[in-house]
Order: sequence, then structure tokens, then C-alpha cells
Amino acid sequence: MSAEVIEETPRPARLVTLPGVYAPQHDTHLLREAVDREDIGPGTEVLDLGTGSGALALHAAQRGARVTAVDVARRAVMTARLNALILRRRITVQRSDLLSALPGRSYDLVICNPPYVPSPFGGLPGHGAARAWDAGYDGRAVLDRVCDAAPAALRPGGRLLMVHSGLCDGEATLRRLAGAGLLAEVTGRAQVPLGPVLRSRLRWLREQGLVNGRATTEELVVIRAERL
Repeated sequence: MSAEVIEETPRPARLVTLPGVYAPQHDTHLLREAVDREDIGPGTEVLDLGTGSGALALHAAQRGARVTAVDVARRAVMTARLNALILRRRITVQRSDLLSALPGRSYDLVICNPPYVPSPFGGLPGHGAARAWDAGYDGRAVLDRVCDAAPAALRPGGRLLMVHSGLCDGEATLRRLAGAGLLAEVTGRAQVPLGPVLRSRLRWLREQGLVNGRATTEELVVIRAERL
């Protein structure tokens, strides 16, 4: 099995991503900056939901946290474990559909970069690279599940950090988290160039009213939610 090597800038460390596994991109870097604003150290228990390459899990481990990372894709689990070996970081990596393999567990910090790209194909893909980004017609098929599951995964005072596209309606995320009993706010924003997937869907996105005719960028938002 061949592997593509991606340099995660600005860090000097190199991460391996097996084919079909999401490589660190703008959203990863934005969420990593949010992680750096949190009080993390030895004793902090962190959960990385949908870990992909393991980039965020390994970054939290570098800060001294005890990290559990999960992903529904077998190749992502393999990739995160491989990167942990390469970087000599101790993290626990499990295959899990969100919290399904972690019943009764709770954490000080939950990190999540979920699939959030609106898709004209509707349902979630069961395999392949698109599993890392396609998220139903409105891009919220996984986002809403994370919002609903977050309270059970957080200890009192625990925090959720999640990144997604502005195309998915950040206000809807805030309302859903508030409805789940969490105190939520947008703590980061960035305008980034449209990636190849969104560029390939521009006509459909315009028809849905999600982008205007001249759009060349999308907004990313980081949402922080706390269990009081």
C-alpha cells in the first residue's frame, strides 16, 4: 500500500496519510490554533473525534494530554497509529463511529473536525475518501450528531472544539449545542480558498443558494462549547 507524505506546516514534523485519509488542511490548522488557546497539560484527558491522520490528537499529546483518538475509517485508524509511532507520541487510537466504542467515557476536551461538505448525493458515503468530507445535502449529517453527543462526552467544565464550513450555518450549530445544554460561541474564523471538492460542486452550490456566483473562498468557523 503506497502512502502520500504531507508536510503539516508550520510544524517541522511530517505526517503520513494513507490513500483515502484526510490530510491536514486549513481547517486542521485553524482547529489546532484553538486547541493552543486551551489550558492543556498532564492530566488533561482529550478525545479527538474523527481523527483522520491523527494530527490534532498528536498535537494535544505534545502538550502533555492523555489522548484518545477515534475514527470510523479503518485506514484513518491505521494512519493515526502509524503517525504516533513515527512521532513517538503515546495516544490511544480506536475504530469507532463517534462515541459508539466509548460508552460511559467522558473527557476534559473533545476535538472534532467532522465531515461538513454539502453534497448533492444526499446520504453519507460508506467508504472511500469522500467519507472524510461528504455530509448530506446541508453538510450537517455528522455535525448534528456531534452536537447531540457532546454533553455525554464532556465532564463538568469540559469543552468541545469543532470546526466546520460557514456553508453549514454556524448559527444552527450554536442553537443545537445550546439546546443540548452547552454554552457555545464562535471563537475563530478564517477565509480560505475553495478546495477542489467545493469547486467541482459550484454549480450545484449556487443552485442551492449556498454560494454566490463569484465565490472563490469559504469561511471556516471554530465553535467552542462548554458544559457548565
